[in-house]
Amino acid sequence: MKKFLFLFIILFFSKQAFCDENINPDLPTVAIVTTGGTIAEVIDPKTGAVVPAEGGEFFKGIPLLYKVANIKHVPFSNIDSSQMTPEMWANLSKAVDEVLKDSKVVGAVVAHGTDTMAEGSYFLDLTLKSKKPVVVTGAMRSASDPYPDGPFNLLNSVYQVLSKNALDWGVTINMNQYILSSRDAEKTHTTNPQTFSSGEKGYLGYVFNGEVFRFNDRLYKQRFPVPEKMANVDIFFDYAGAGPEALKFMVDNGADGIVIESLGAGNVNSAVYEGIQYALKKNVIIVLTSSVPYGGVFPIYGDVGGGASLAKEGVIFSRHLRGPKARLLLMVAMANVGKDRNKLEAIFANP
Repeated sequence: MKKFLFLFIILFFSKQAFCDENINPDLPTVAIVTTGGTIAEVIDPKTGAVVPAEGGEFFKGIPLLYKVANIKHVPFSNIDSSQMTPEMWANLSKAVDEVLKDSKVVGAVVAHGTDTMAEGSYFLDLTLKSKKPVVVTGAMRSASDPYPDGPFNLLNSVYQVLSKNALDWGVTINMNQYILSSRDAEKTHTTNPQTFSSGEKGYLGYVFNGEVFRFNDRLYKQRFPVPEKMANVDIFFDYAGAGPEALKFMVDNGADGIVIESLGAGNVNSAVYEGIQYALKKNVIIVLTSSVPYGGVFPIYGDVGGGASLAKEGVIFSRHLRGPKARLLLMVAMANVGKDRNKLEAIFANP
């Protein structure tokens, strides 16, 4: 009995591994790059907590996947996305570009945790060289959940890679059947599968029964080389009664740039204004965005700390790109153009 069971296991995993070797010449090949995240996590029976599963080849339990494409697995990491860093995304970008060099591979799906998925997908969109479709997906429910959303999201992402209706979108997020621009997507709920939204920007498309329905075209297109060394950029979150101390600390501890999540359409109080002046005198680039979810940032108000006064000081306005993504754009841009304020301003003004 044990010999039979052992033989069965050998044959089962051999078959699954064989599925990764493009056995069907009539099917296209899609790369699945795994980085970890809830989609690849299970409940630890000892602690009851969700933890990364061994191997990360969760997709092998989706039979329909192998009926629509040959799968090439590219393991990158197996971590919760709260542990991701811009340096890891730089390496991920290189890894995705490398697998897309294979002429047999028509596109890639990147399985990523949702905590930093919006930022990670945007970093890939900024830095990937290949123009083949790249879709980032994940899950809000672990593989141990009675109703996991990961398999469905992964399958829909493969459908998107293969669809002629999904061309020229750059790197996108595909979650809960909706397709979102990586630049505009944001996580809006901590536990619900319908967590990603683009707010007033809307969705790019929707997947149903294996078909992609196109709603909108991609508006913004920016590409930069993957930085070998990224600039040190911090984020300062403004609030009522904030002082200049944290800003001065960032400057004195080597910040090359600081993104200010300001109030309203782009305003800070007089104390924070003092901190911004201190940073600018030390040749630190300041980019202004807003803590308000939607709407633009504009130099409207002329009082101390108002948008108009900040613009006169040399602050760069991020317009519609919020804090975490404005930080990534500044890090990548400064690695390419340095502290040339005019070039940086043009990058943020004309994406």
